[in-house]
Amino acid sequence: MQAVGRVQSIWRYPVKGMAGESVLECPLGRGGLLGDRAWAVQDLQRQEIQSCKFRPDLLRCRAQQRLDDQGALSGHVDVRFPDGSVMGSDDPAIDQQISSIIGYASVLQALRPFAENQSFYRRYKADADTWLQELKATFAREPGEPLPDLDNLPADMQEYVSLPGTFFLVSPLHILTSASLQHMQQINSAADWHVERFRPNLVIETLPGMSGLVEQSWLGRQIRIGDIEIDCTASAPRCGAVTRAQSRLSDDTSILRSIVRAAQQNLGIYGSIQGAGLIRVGDEVLVG
Repeated sequence: MQAVGRVQSIWRYPVKGMAGESVLECPLGRGGLLGDRAWAVQDLQRQEIQSCKFRPDLLRCRAQQRLDDQGALSGHVDVRFPDGSVMGSDDPAIDQQISSIIGYASVLQALRPFAENQSFYRRYKADADTWLQELKATFAREPGEPLPDLDNLPADMQEYVSLPGTFFLVSPLHILTSASLQHMQQINSAADWHVERFRPNLVIETLPGMSGLVEQSWLGRQIRIGDIEIDCTASAPRCGAVTRAQSRLSDDTSILRSIVRAAQQNLGIYGSIQGAGLIRVGDEVLVG
């Protein structure tokens, strides 16, 4: 295998759709980073789990896993709201606060076993066609710009709003390289290509001399970090969420225009994790 760089940062998002937290180390297994997408916001009227695609104001909130005295996950999360206030998932008032921020009656929900709760993960469908038109609209394309192939989604993605039994949309791991961010910054230097816009789990600082959309060349190959192997499975097509205002970042539609036109609408890749172990900032990354 060939060395390509080191882990620059590790990100998990305790509440689906909200801004997340950067950690120095985290257990990683087949289900992703420990504590990632452990909670989600459910729209009460639609009875549907929501993401920042449909509820972009979720990005204005930042979620953090609450740790116990031993540094382990406590089973609760704390959410910092745009006004600076913080509420925990065990605070009865948190649902009303979330609802007021995003403008829809909603509740914060923890993951549930899929076998007994299939309806919990189902996509809201007012009719046979509206749900697909709503999904296409979240990609915020301008006339003439391409969309991902949403007309031929796998059956599970048509039926469920996330991977059944999880709050992940496509994959439990999203990978981005420093080379790709630098490449896009050169294309659109006026924009702020802050890593948090793109919600990666792993940011890999590539070796000097590596340039362009490096990780796209890893598709079909395997990443190794320590004893963990990650199959590089698919590119990550970008939607309107990357343009939205969030903590420290303002609206910028030029970012999506640049990705669509100069990066074939993709930035970053998805991975399928083989094995389990502890991953740390600074770990060497190999590709084979």
